[in-house]
Amino acid sequence: MASGFFVLLDDIAAIMDDVAVMSKIAAKKTAGILGDDLAVNAEKASGFASSRELPVLWAISKGSLLNKIIILPIAFVLSAFFPIAINVILVLGGLFLAYEAAEKIYEYFVPHEHEQSEGITDETFTEEEILEIEKGKVKSAIVTDFILSVEIVIIALGTVLGKPLLSQIITVSIIAVIATIGVYGIVALIVRMDEVGFKMIQHSKKEKSLLKSIGNILVQALPVIIKALTVIGTIALLSVAGGIFVHKIEYFHHLFPNVPSIIKEFVIAFISGFIVLGIVNLFKKLFGKKAH
Repeated sequence: MASGFFVLLDDIAAIMDDVAVMSKIAAKKTAGILGDDLAVNAEKASGFASSRELPVLWAISKGSLLNKIIILPIAFVLSAFFPIAINVILVLGGLFLAYEAAEKIYEYFVPHEHEQSEGITDETFTEEEILEIEKGKVKSAIVTDFILSVEIVIIALGTVLGKPLLSQIITVSIIAVIATIGVYGIVALIVRMDEVGFKMIQHSKKEKSLLKSIGNILVQALPVIIKALTVIGTIALLSVAGGIFVHKIEYFHHLFPNVPSIIKEFVIAFISGFIVLGIVNLFKKLFGKKAH
């Protein structure tokens, strides 16, 4: 009886050792997309009133966690019984990410009559309008997070294929939790930089002190970082989408072999995004006319 118990402990210890090793490998494999995830979500979580930043970020974080709770069991089932579906889902997700990036680029260069401000702190907005805009931005952030979460889960799962199912579940779940807590924890720090800076300035008693200088840097750096993250987030969307197309579509994988992969991925995603954007805008015009 006792020997059986110790054998069980040995088995558990062996599984945990395997999980630790596989988690390190999976973390390295997903590091790039986690960086993209951070850039995209930091851009998505910006532009809210100061008092609403943390509540909104918490809402997005909960949505992200729910995304992963939905994705994980589906990914394990599909991987086991219908692996081709994984590639189809990845490509569709890549099209969505490329479309989002193309839409951002298009809206930047082409004026829109219905274009809304990036921020929602304008005093001309009523409280109801602000909450409504927040809901839209939160929903958009959660949808984008869902696509990126699929990529993170699938890439992590790819590093543990062939391992026991229990090890797969534990390893990929650990990566999913790290992705959620790590990414949104850093995003929270970024969007609260100015508040920390103001506090440091207020607590500084001297006109020229290190504390006040750091505070001023934090306050002045936030809008620059947010603008930079907007650009980085758009590039990240194209990067992730292009990586999916090149690695999951055989034709693109062998297309222009002498061109550096990073350039090929970006160009393919850029063209694909604008094709999807053109189709979507055409449908909007057609259905808009019918509705009118």
